[in-house]
Amino acid sequence: MSPQDTAHEPAHTSRRSKITPERAQEFYTAVLDMLRESGYEALTMEGVAARTRCGKSTLYRQWGSKPELVVAALHGTRRVVLPRIDTGTLAEDLREVARAIGAGSGRDTPLMHALGHAALQSPELMAALRESLIVPEIAAIEAMVRRGAARGEIPADAPAAEFVAVQLLGVLRARPLLEGEFVDEAYLVRFVDHAILPALGLGAPASRS
Repeated sequence: MSPQDTAHEPAHTSRRSKITPERAQEFYTAVLDMLRESGYEALTMEGVAARTRCGKSTLYRQWGSKPELVVAALHGTRRVVLPRIDTGTLAEDLREVARAIGAGSGRDTPLMHALGHAALQSPELMAALRESLIVPEIAAIEAMVRRGAARGEIPADAPAAEFVAVQLLGVLRARPLLEGEFVDEAYLVRFVDHAILPALGLGAPASRS
């Protein structure tokens, strides 16, 4: 991490630029794209300025440093997808989760890998990563499992219930390491059908491969 990225520019820290929400989203998108492409260490304020065709001083006035900009980008691009899923059955809820996560895997998994080491060194960055990408998805999956138990689809004390979110989110990082491929929708649906549902006592349809 270069001194330019961690140090504030004293002449500008007392005021912020007037940036529209739309322009802020352009900055956030550029930051996350560059993280996926090159990783956290290679990301610089100069690079973001060049990518977004703005002055470096604009970025420093608004966010102060690279870590602050990355945290803002994580918060500012938070997606709310899984909490909307409610099909009426736990099995189909989890398949929809698989499709939603699989559709974004090529975007989210590289980002998590890019930020993983840096987040271990920065509690603020770790908190932003968890809050924007991890905690909402865990909460949504756990809510689906509770609904399934309340409907009597699985026992309230099903031993496998506490591991559903860990399995679904963990495989996102495990497969690239073990097999050199990101998960996709088809892979995750198969994973749900043949690993998660049987563990919960819910059999996979015979027609699914």
